[in-house]
Amino acid sequence: LPKLDSIPATAKAAGQFNTLLAAVNAAGLADVLSGPGPFTVFAPTDEAFAALPAGTVESLLKPENKQQLIDILKYHVISGRVYDTDAVKAGSAQTLLGRSIDASLSAGGLKINDSSVVAKNIDASNGVVHVVDAVLIPTSMSRQKVMSTLTSAIDQGTPIFNAGQHGQCCEIYMKTMESISSAGIKGADDHTMTMVSQTLTNARNTHDMTERAWVLRRGIDALYTRVSKMNN
Repeated sequence: LPKLDSIPATAKAAGQFNTLLAAVNAAGLADVLSGPGPFTVFAPTDEAFAALPAGTVESLLKPENKQQLIDILKYHVISGRVYDTDAVKAGSAQTLLGRSIDASLSAGGLKINDSSVVAKNIDASNGVVHVVDAVLIPTSMSRQKVMSTLTSAIDQGTPIFNAGQHGQCCEIYMKTMESISSAGIKGADDHTMTMVSQTLTNARNTHDMTERAWVLRRGIDALYTRVSKMNN
């Protein structure tokens, strides 16, 4: 079998990811993406970067905007070697940024959020690359929106739980935390988003619906307290 190159080397050889590679180098992520991984990268082409509003790329490459650039690049990477069929089965996946991206099938093929996958399952020595036609930009939910969303979930879930419908309560709580995980929280640190992710993982690993509801509720309460303190 031919020897495979690392993800950055594979992208360089393709010749259509010059902007992406410049961004990876500016963000200091080249060594990470050349490491053992494995990683799955949704790689925007040069044309995808060129389609961003004028001046966006130049602004992101400035040293003072390095963290924003890092966040955007991490939003294009997930852990593991995930092929297109695996992505569709999963429906969503958590990126290295800690926020989720959605995978779906449309008439035109695989979509990641609103971008289309134009080439898929490109193997590298330390992962797999899927080529996308648009840059994935992470959005953030305002802290006020997060608090109102959590309050609404509690108001809906509590009477349902008290009525003995623990599975339905879990569904409400789970969807709420998943939506926050996917959207992200404006101004939140990594610990906050990790807490959201860990709550979801613990809940999925808890098969008793009563206990799962409590796992989610404790996570919701902890998140509410943390976000309310961020507002002060």
